[in-house]
Amino acid sequence: MMKLFMYMFVMFLYFFKNISWSFFQMMILFIMLMFINYSKFSFFSSISYNYGIDFYSYGLIILTLLIISLMIVSSNLINNTFLSNFFLFVNLMLCLSLMLVFSSLNMLVMYLFFEFSLLPLLILIYIWGYQPERLISGLYLFFYTLFASLPFLLIIIYLLINNMTLYFDMYFYIPYSFMIHMFLIFAFLVKLPMFMVHFWLPKAHVQAPVAGSMILAGLMLKIGGYGFIRFMNLYELPFLNYSYIWFSLSIIGCILVSIICLTQGDVKCLIAYSSVAHMGVCMIGFISMTKWGVLGSYLMMISHGFCSSGLFCLANFSYERYFSRSFFLNKGLINLMPSMAFMWFFFCCFNMSCPPSLNFFSEIFIINSMLMYWYNSFIYFIFISFFSACFSYFLYSYIQHGVSHLFYSYSLGSTREYMLMFVHLVPLLLMILSLNFFY
Repeated sequence: MMKLFMYMFVMFLYFFKNISWSFFQMMILFIMLMFINYSKFSFFSSISYNYGIDFYSYGLIILTLLIISLMIVSSNLINNTFLSNFFLFVNLMLCLSLMLVFSSLNMLVMYLFFEFSLLPLLILIYIWGYQPERLISGLYLFFYTLFASLPFLLIIIYLLINNMTLYFDMYFYIPYSFMIHMFLIFAFLVKLPMFMVHFWLPKAHVQAPVAGSMILAGLMLKIGGYGFIRFMNLYELPFLNYSYIWFSLSIIGCILVSIICLTQGDVKCLIAYSSVAHMGVCMIGFISMTKWGVLGSYLMMISHGFCSSGLFCLANFSYERYFSRSFFLNKGLINLMPSMAFMWFFFCCFNMSCPPSLNFFSEIFIINSMLMYWYNSFIYFIFISFFSACFSYFLYSYIQHGVSHLFYSYSLGSTREYMLMFVHLVPLLLMILSLNFFY
């Protein structure tokens, strides 16, 4: 692991010169190819200096590197501006901090980089965001994360004093207490985000540039799920006994957020709320604590990373032409960009978990784990599935059909945009063929 990090530290030296965007992207993809050749054992491997990878880290780090490289392609408007070099620097900081979170074997190091990843994201929102409201959205993001993370730090200090170690693979004595259970996972519930602590997400998404939206949807939400996987193994009994609280909130939250999606007038806001609904389903899988549930949630995190990131890219393509994110102005795109309508159709279908996408298989695993946990939950799952199909259909039909307010231009997508969508789409389809690797 250390050679990857040293490679990335050397990349920071390039910023003293004027680094080209294509060169930076090539270096990120080269790191990804290096990482793919690492071993993929179920237990920690490639251990060096308290960093290592296991089954869960492997997929999430590859997702991180791929999404970061796609962010560079999507941010074409920033390329020719004064701060383009600084933009790459912020992305590299974000990439490094996320890789350190996913590969750390120590709770305190994981916590430090979990918090540090907030700073580059705030810089992205504040400098390259769209409207003046980005100030309040950055404040929401900052205080939600800070408020949830301080109790988590106290629990980590408590564990260090009592057990004299913070390594994930050690045996920890953790008292059977709801407060300790709450403090230990509350930081991850906010990051996931769970229903009722999700208000920061739509605000941050809407005001962030396309790169910020991609990193938020594709990677930052995955830190919450990854933390669940790691800390679930430390204290199974309290987690099992109190899980009905989070299970109930997730089920109700998924249905309510899906209905909220149908009332949105902003394209990015709808995609952001759909992320909350999907991560609620993801949390249901974790809470069931079955092999199928955890595997389904892990696959859903990876598939949602590609699918949601792709939808934000598509929303940005129409924003670059219309200069608006409103549903009422983004109409008739099937006439304006007919070839991109096919991509919209694919990603809206995958957002509602249609076969043959990875989302479909992950939901099959999660519904099995839901029925194992509580048999009557299938009634709620029917509603969740129906409403998620409704808002995906609403998103596609409302944007593609109707009369466009722009009569003077006929615009096709560029090669860069098609390549970007193709790279988002291919993993969602091809990962089904390698499911034997996961199971």
